Amino acid sequence: MNELPKQYEPLAAQEKWSAFWEEKGYFHSEPNPEKKPYTIVIPPPNVTGALHLGHALNETLQDTMIRMKRMQGFETLWVPGVDHAGIATQAVVEKRLFEQEHKTRHDIGREALVERIWNWKDQYQQRIIKQLKTMGCSCDWRRTRFTLDPVCAKAVRYFFFNLFRDGLIYRGKRLVNWDTHLQTAVSDDEVFHETIAGNFWYIHYPIVDPKPGEPEFVMVATTRPETMLGDTAVAVHPSPESEFNRIEKDLREKIANGPEKEKADLQIQLDDLLRRRKESLPFLIQLAKMAADGRKVLLPLMKREIPLVADIWAKPNLGTGCVKITPAHDPNDYEVGKRQKLPMINLLQEDGVYNENAGKYAGLPIKKVRAQVLEDLEKEGLLVKTEDREIEISMSDRSKTPIEPYLNDQWFVKMERLCQMAMDAVESNEVKIHPARYAKGYLDWLSEKRDWPIGRQLWWGHRIPVWYCDGSATEEVLKAAFAGREDVLWRFDEEHKQWWICSQEENLTADAVPGYSLTQEEDVLDTWFSSALWPHSTLGWPDNTPDLNYYYPTNILITSRDIISLWVARMVLASYFNLGKKPFDDVFIHPKILDKYGEGMSKSKGNGIDPVAIIEKFGTDSLRFAIAYLTTENQDVRLGLDFECPYCGAIVEQTKKNRTLPKIACPKCKKEFSTQWAEKPEDKALAQAPIVGERFEVARNFCNKLWNAARFVMMNLEGFEPKEIKDDDLLLEDRWILSRLATVSDQVTQSLETFRYSEAARALYDFAWDEFCSFYLEITKARMNDPNQRDKVQSLLVYVLDSILRLLHPITPFITEEIWQRLAPFAPVRGLKPEKVSESITIAPWPVADLSRVDREIEEQFTLFQELLRGLREVRARQNVAPKTEIQFSVRCEEGVADLLSPMAPYLKGMAGAAAVAWGKEIEVPPLSANVSSAKMEIFVDLADLIDVASEIGKKEKDLEKLAGFIKSKEAKLSGDFIKKAPPQVVEKERASLEDLKVQWNANNQILEQLRKLVK
Repeated sequence: MNELPKQYEPLAAQEKWSAFWEEKGYFHSEPNPEKKPYTIVIPPPNVTGALHLGHALNETLQDTMIRMKRMQGFETLWVPGVDHAGIATQAVVEKRLFEQEHKTRHDIGREALVERIWNWKDQYQQRIIKQLKTMGCSCDWRRTRFTLDPVCAKAVRYFFFNLFRDGLIYRGKRLVNWDTHLQTAVSDDEVFHETIAGNFWYIHYPIVDPKPGEPEFVMVATTRPETMLGDTAVAVHPSPESEFNRIEKDLREKIANGPEKEKADLQIQLDDLLRRRKESLPFLIQLAKMAADGRKVLLPLMKREIPLVADIWAKPNLGTGCVKITPAHDPNDYEVGKRQKLPMINLLQEDGVYNENAGKYAGLPIKKVRAQVLEDLEKEGLLVKTEDREIEISMSDRSKTPIEPYLNDQWFVKMERLCQMAMDAVESNEVKIHPARYAKGYLDWLSEKRDWPIGRQLWWGHRIPVWYCDGSATEEVLKAAFAGREDVLWRFDEEHKQWWICSQEENLTADAVPGYSLTQEEDVLDTWFSSALWPHSTLGWPDNTPDLNYYYPTNILITSRDIISLWVARMVLASYFNLGKKPFDDVFIHPKILDKYGEGMSKSKGNGIDPVAIIEKFGTDSLRFAIAYLTTENQDVRLGLDFECPYCGAIVEQTKKNRTLPKIACPKCKKEFSTQWAEKPEDKALAQAPIVGERFEVARNFCNKLWNAARFVMMNLEGFEPKEIKDDDLLLEDRWILSRLATVSDQVTQSLETFRYSEAARALYDFAWDEFCSFYLEITKARMNDPNQRDKVQSLLVYVLDSILRLLHPITPFITEEIWQRLAPFAPVRGLKPEKVSESITIAPWPVADLSRVDREIEEQFTLFQELLRGLREVRARQNVAPKTEIQFSVRCEEGVADLLSPMAPYLKGMAGAAAVAWGKEIEVPPLSANVSSAKMEIFVDLADLIDVASEIGKKEKDLEKLAGFIKSKEAKLSGDFIKKAPPQVVEKERASLEDLKVQWNANNQILEQLRKLVK
């Protein structure tokens, strides 16, 4: 093995080193009192399908931290696992069952459906684990957990039991978000809102026995007329005049004190309010008095008398000023119903069909009820008018169908005490959220202290460990049945006159209470109930395991902002409740990956790209480096991705239309290729198109640059004998590269420690590419041929390359391992003070920055040198000067800059073929020159002997003629009516453009005059 191959083969390296790492057990962790632990638990991906690039970002950041900490000497543990994702997974399997067999879950039964879901889980868990390994994740695979496995299941039972013991679990009728398609409750956080074209229907409700002077009807407006069948009141504001006064005062204050740009809209609102007040206030005052007198209205169609009530939910400035109240089918009406002690009439069955409470409409689905209700109102002359409106509806994030507010018996956790513990943890900075701005959303959500509905009407998940027993059983009977047992608790349910019996571990039998038959609750627990325990359930809680004692609390959670309330907050409160301590020290909220249209990536949209598709084209290191490079604290990551035709190589734009297609025809060669969505055998038989993107191209180019630099170093290591490098042996460029290495090592370490991944990646990119490859390697080439310098240069090149590999390894693990292993035969011992290196870079020590080597003056000197070199190369390229032709230059700069740059002149001859003529503030500019400016210098390259003067004169004359035409046109424009008609900012922009053209004309004219002097 004399040198690296010319090309890096990422797929071969990935397969080889993944197997090597796993065989060596580098990722396996056990409690080690000699080391400090560093622990991460993976946010468990759902077993609904494959991972996408959003997961790749999350896993890359976690692996970067774990690999760095492993190199720093910590006992690192990264726990992998997957989540059963109750609603989502059951929905996917049920959909597949219906599509393939035209059956529902009820057709095959609970046991058969659960068996199918387990088969699905096994298939996709294997796929997810394979993806994670392909991405280079250094998890302890022997510890892989699943939220339904026995270890996690035990933790769930104990958590529920302890909450039940403390009186924090209850069951009761509450209004919940109901998914009629999946027939289960979903939490507020699993609901999204969508604006659609809809209607406002205005309906007359007759007044019961109106007195003289009173109206015959109350008019209400609604977007959901079908729910009126469950109305139990009509509400009007108790004091409409004072409410109008309050709103008017508020609007006038905003107009007086608000921004000028908002005043016109506020005035329109005020005018509308005053008009409404004039038109409706007397009527609303009258209705408020009638409500206070206990008057009633007749509910249309149902012919049921319902009260007119006074409640602040009715806004006199909105709609008709009156609102229908349907407590069982609207969350706001539900609160009114509780305040006013109204009956709550549930109209729905679980499947969204109306029940017997809907009278003649029973048995019809929601849409048909709406149509029939509107038709019947029309017949009775009670439908006053219909308005077209855009309305916002609630949608289930799982089934993508409309949510129905639904009054149902549900299990809840009382959250006040638990929420306060989780709030205290962040407010005291015991748990730190990064970036800090995300702490506000966390605290805002917890501060509402809304009880948590934990029951789900599913068959897949942790079944609620509660058994029902007939209320005729006495306390003595239960005590006798469970005598001396502390793992069984019971409580009497007054509403349903039955006992709830909760068992900590054992599933109770039907005859567990002699003389009575027990039945277990059918509902399962919310997925987030088990996920809330993930940091400690994966380490063996509730058992007091060595793992729990050593690794807990974990160190960091890295996740997305979407689940701060769903998951992060619940993990914190569960940990304090169960263990009395925090689950992790830090929470890093990473950006989201968006597609080119700014949409978040997801499988349902078809833009959720499998990271393996990127890896197969660019390699894992390119994927990871590109992602780390883009992970800033301030913004989401937008990735423009397209297809590459596998036949002709043409780039085929990925659009919203084609991104979900199983196959696409290439516009160039007309051949069809398959995509990741291909399922039919005939589609899969087509060649699959790689996914390409500019970001990954850049990252791959960087990996290739690193590979070529390493190859160059190894090609020049013949006869290498490691020896200690003393400071007296270092030349200027050596002190510079060691200073920069120390600076960058410190910067990268600090950046990763504080989760500034982009800063770390950019620092490494600039150092490896610009400073090591483009400058230091170039500078030292000549010394390779000097017998007195060769061994020192070899040692320094190996040392710097070694350090770059270590710093890059957490982000780009495979290429760094490949180079490390190939470098080992050449330099098994290396360093400024040579030491034998480890058998793998995975366990090599992390570079510790030697800040004593930092020399700011030398760093500034070389920064200026790099600017100068870039400027000279730019002029050479611009003027098409042959590489072997020497150019002469002068630099206008301050004396301090000249003092730093002048010693660098010898390097410029070798690296740019350039000879310095003069430095300083008072230089003589060559009569014919090309110049380049930067912040601290102006470079003039003498062109007298480098160009065809006559040809250049002709070019400049044409340029001047063109510029003169532009100037004349601008001057004409600015002397006409344009100035009077155009906005001031537009006129100013045109004037600035004219001045810029004049500056260009003068500069070109000066050059032309110099050229003409040369001819004379």
